[in-house]
Amino acid sequence: MQQQQQQRRMFTATLLAFIFILAAMGTTEAGKKEKPEKKVKKSDCGEWQWSVCVPTSGDCGLGTREGTRTGAECKQTMKTQRCKIPCNWKKQFGAECKYQFQAWGECDLNTALKTRTGNLKRALHNADCQKIVTISKPCGKLTKPKPQGTTHLLPVMHYSIYIQSLLESQMP
Repeated sequence: MQQQQQQRRMFTATLLAFIFILAAMGTTEAGKKEKPEKKVKKSDCGEWQWSVCVPTSGDCGLGTREGTRTGAECKQTMKTQRCKIPCNWKKQFGAECKYQFQAWGECDLNTALKTRTGNLKRALHNADCQKIVTISKPCGKLTKPKPQGTTHLLPVMHYSIYIQSLLESQMP
């Protein structure tokens, strides 16, 4: 019987502890004030508009571009940014248009030029870039095969004259 009373006391103590914990949680929740939502500050500042990159000296290399934006509450409406224009054949596309170029094509014997095509990879600072560009360059020296070792052959010009005279002699 004493064991039963001890079990009842333990049960009652556990039940009271549980009720106490529930009550404590309820008062802390009730005591919390709801925080007002943070006001999202809406900026009336417009997007930055950038000029093209202007080289410091010459027509390529390091330079600057000017950025402007509008808005009555903007803290900064103008700024300058450093930029770089490539000093190779890519400079004609400026610093803002980035292309992925294919390999150079074969030499066109009529024009002595070879070409390659580039697809726009990205346009920086909202630049107006062509989607596909083509670039040409001179083929360079056309190499003629050099004879191996010392041979006693007639020059190529003589061969062509010799072949031509053979053909003419066989014509009726």
